[in-house]
Amino acid sequence: VQRYVTNKKLQCSNLMRDLHFVTRALSHEEEEYPLAFILTVHKELELLVRLLRAIYAPQNVYCIHVDAKAPQEYRAAVQNLVGCFKNVFLSSRSETVTYAGFSRLKADLNCMADLATSEVGWRKVLNLCGQDFPLKSNLELVRHLQSKEWRDRNMTPGIKQPAYFRRRTKFRHREIGSRVAVIGGNKDPPPHNLEIYFGSAYYALTRGFVNFVLESPKARDLLEWSRDTYSPDEHYWVTLNHVREAPGSNMDGGWEGGIRAIKWEDQIGKAHDGCNGRYVRSICIYGVKDLPWLIRTNHMFANKFENDFLPEALDCLEQWHRNKLLSNASGTSCSVYFY
Repeated sequence: VQRYVTNKKLQCSNLMRDLHFVTRALSHEEEEYPLAFILTVHKELELLVRLLRAIYAPQNVYCIHVDAKAPQEYRAAVQNLVGCFKNVFLSSRSETVTYAGFSRLKADLNCMADLATSEVGWRKVLNLCGQDFPLKSNLELVRHLQSKEWRDRNMTPGIKQPAYFRRRTKFRHREIGSRVAVIGGNKDPPPHNLEIYFGSAYYALTRGFVNFVLESPKARDLLEWSRDTYSPDEHYWVTLNHVREAPGSNMDGGWEGGIRAIKWEDQIGKAHDGCNGRYVRSICIYGVKDLPWLIRTNHMFANKFENDFLPEALDCLEQWHRNKLLSNASGTSCSVYFY
């Protein structure tokens, strides 16, 4: 897979054909409900290509944010890849992303600003990292996102900020090199008397909500206030989704939505039966024996995988997902839709 995008003489027709990208909308239902995707990446080029292939549909639109500190060879390869698609592009601005830093939130916002001007009539935007992989086909995503429960709502899993997380927003922080450190001093209260929530950095947002994020003084003030907090992407989206005037707000929302299947290390015996791969930053890197659990969860995406660690896990999941995609397209002339 990787050799296609690192080839300076890349023939896009060969990439589309040999890697079996979808070339037409697989159903009228999907065509009428285009999605937008934000992918933030910095490594694992092959995983990015495989992820894009799994979620790609020509009616959708895709913004890829490449970390400013990623090697030039990596950025050039991603540029090579996006050059083969009219509906895939690199974000107009790149951040040097620090884990749990404001820069991670800004990367998403950069893509949102670009997507807000897109001519594609996308209905909702979802964000991914390069080590995610879908558990639902595009058709299943569309049906889930426009189901009665979610049709007009944003999906930002989370709850009122627990006491043990308040230090994240109570004290001032700063990105120092590759980490975020407390630099002392209590912060002022949140602007507009907002109640801070805590939740997932991942979401599914309506286009109206994205416009609110980009244009509302309340959203802009919260963004500025969040600049020196710890992991602001874990409070920003879910807090704004509890603002009554925000389009698609979900005032009574909790952890529901099924955005990510993640095996957190501290949830062994509660939410899952343990990791069959290994833990990195308390998140399971999946092995093959984790796949039955992933499939049973009925979430939209799984996080996370590594290309060089137990690669057969992603190989199997990728084949299962592809078979589902083809099954969803049954009744059509599939050869018309795939190279």
